[in-house]
Amino acid sequence: MSSPAPACPRFQLDLSQPSSHLVGVRLQHTPRRPQLRFALPAWTPGSYLIRDYVRQLEGLELHQGGQALPLRRVGTSQWQVALPSLEPVEIRYRILATELTVRTCHLDGDHGFLALAAVVLELEGERWSPQTLELRLPPQWQAFVPLPEDPSGGWRATSFDQLVDTPVEVGPHRCHQFSVAGVPHRWVSWGRTLSGEDLPSPAPRWLGDVERVCLACCRLMGVERPAAAAYLFVLHLNANGYGGLEHDSSTVLQFGRRRLAQPAGRRKLLQLVAHEYLHQWNVRRLRPAELSPYDYGQAVVIPTLWFAEGITSYVDQLLPHSAGLCSAAEVLDDLGADLSRYLLTPGRAVQSLRQSGEEAWVKLYRADADAPNNQISYYLKGAVLALALDLHLRRVGSGLPVVLRQLWRRLGCVGRGYRETDLLEAFAAQAPDLQALLPAWLEGLEDPPLAAYLADVGLSLQPRSQSGAWVGWRLKSGTGGLTLQRVVRDSPAQQAGLMVGDELLALHGWRLHQPDDVAQLLQPEAALSTAEAGIPLLYARDGQVKTTLLRPASPAIEAWDLKPDAEADAASLDRRHRWLSLELP
Repeated sequence: MSSPAPACPRFQLDLSQPSSHLVGVRLQHTPRRPQLRFALPAWTPGSYLIRDYVRQLEGLELHQGGQALPLRRVGTSQWQVALPSLEPVEIRYRILATELTVRTCHLDGDHGFLALAAVVLELEGERWSPQTLELRLPPQWQAFVPLPEDPSGGWRATSFDQLVDTPVEVGPHRCHQFSVAGVPHRWVSWGRTLSGEDLPSPAPRWLGDVERVCLACCRLMGVERPAAAAYLFVLHLNANGYGGLEHDSSTVLQFGRRRLAQPAGRRKLLQLVAHEYLHQWNVRRLRPAELSPYDYGQAVVIPTLWFAEGITSYVDQLLPHSAGLCSAAEVLDDLGADLSRYLLTPGRAVQSLRQSGEEAWVKLYRADADAPNNQISYYLKGAVLALALDLHLRRVGSGLPVVLRQLWRRLGCVGRGYRETDLLEAFAAQAPDLQALLPAWLEGLEDPPLAAYLADVGLSLQPRSQSGAWVGWRLKSGTGGLTLQRVVRDSPAQQAGLMVGDELLALHGWRLHQPDDVAQLLQPEAALSTAEAGIPLLYARDGQVKTTLLRPASPAIEAWDLKPDAEADAASLDRRHRWLSLELP
């Protein structure tokens, strides 16, 4: 007798009881072999942290022919079972959905969101088989899924990878439709603005602006149409969130409604749109070789995250301006803020840019209070390096857009993953001296010559000093008193023996309650006059009251401002215009 024909895995997700915050899962499958192994992913592509999604899994059972079969756990999120026959099996379990981020799951009475890496099991031997998805929803809810519909109901993914790459948003939401170069796009929002709307501004204007940003991304990559055949935007408007996660044919954004109401809020959201939309080329299809294919069970060292995220973080600030949606002065404000944050991060002198990407799994996504002292974000330093590379290339009549387009045509279009040597060759092909300069910037701790590059476009960075004496700490007031939130390495605060979490009680005999109390006592003249002897400081740590002497230093730089040079010549101004507009020389 022949064995039953294998059927593709079919997932049925029950979200019909949102108040339980539980997603019921049924996985139906006809096995190929008498031993079945399966696993839940430990992370989701685009967010480089082992999240151990198995923490939210409960009630796992496997049934065949009406009987429950014993499962043997062979890893923290892996199981296997010996099957008495090759008859169809059904795996049942539940997923707790209480964490609202773009990479986890959330279900309540207002909506549901699923990052499917946290939900779907990978059956051994079925990774490249089609997978189908069905949803059971509360009345009046609808689903927004960036997959083609399956003729038998639900949706169909061509492989497990495509299924994992599918964010699922459900709820009684309104769907807004528009197109980009003839490609259908959808926009769905959960949550409301402070004025009670589901979009940041009236639909025609907002969707038109998003379309312009999308077209600017296409122009940057030198293509006429988006890479995806259809595209879905999902926006979660909440109190204070910020972030996004890219997918092949969609993105999920999170943005705070209070931030949106600020003067720069709408521009910042458009930059986030640009960042995630551009990822359908840079990261999703033009992908680091280490991510081809994905290993969902463990961390993979990726030395080129500076390109994947840093380049994207740099151009996302220029793309709304390229689309005609903000002024050059606003772009310079945003670039200046990033340059200032970079120059004020001590960790850039400790961790190289390549190390930042290689250590993402254990450092950037697990940052603590000391992180600014010993690490630098590959998003931030990568964006600063991208700025330097762009202006360097413009000196020889090229530009960053040329490199992106050539890499896309040579590698991205054919789905070939890149290694760092591919990137070095692409940059050196435009400017041969980058063959030596770029590795030095990636491996070393020295900054690129930012002042010289900015001078090319009639700009300069000007320091702004703080008003009080410098001690190198950041304070937080609350129910626990006035505590140290951050202590800068080698600062007067660290030299006084202070550490994060200490509660400050009194300075120079005066009781402390608020950060302003400290500021008044650290005015430069008075503080520096007693610095040699030290200022008595009373503090508490682990229930014990301690004393130390604080020796403040002269006021330090608190920010760097990016300023236009009033005497810049016409050639510099023209270079600046073309640079900010992403136009080539």
